[in-house]
Amino acid sequence: QLQLVESGGGLVQPGGSLRLSCAASASGFNMAWYRQAPGKQRELVAGITRGGITNYADSVKGRFTISRDNAKNTVYLQMDSLKPEDTGVYYCNAWGGPLHYWGQGTQVTVSS
Repeated sequence: QLQLVESGGGLVQPGGSLRLSCAASASGFNMAWYRQAPGKQRELVAGITRGGITNYADSVKGRFTISRDNAKNTVYLQMDSLKPEDTGVYYCNAWGGPLHYWGQGTQVTVSS
């Protein structure tokens, strides 16, 4: 069972920045960040393949950057120019073939 441990969430003012980290207990997975706002469905924020190909939700393009350090089995989400609508629980996801694994989630709150 793959373990994913997220960190880096918190409270930030609009326009601010946060960096989320997700450490995996094993290597070789495609990785992604999802978020879930209160009363809404979980949505894909950004993904990165094992080879480094990235994709982003339209709502975060140009503001968020996903990256990975394969030597550390860690994926990052750099979030800049944060908006109140970015508020939610952010979940790390690892997938390979039919297998999907989830972290426990980290809260991000954007508010003045």
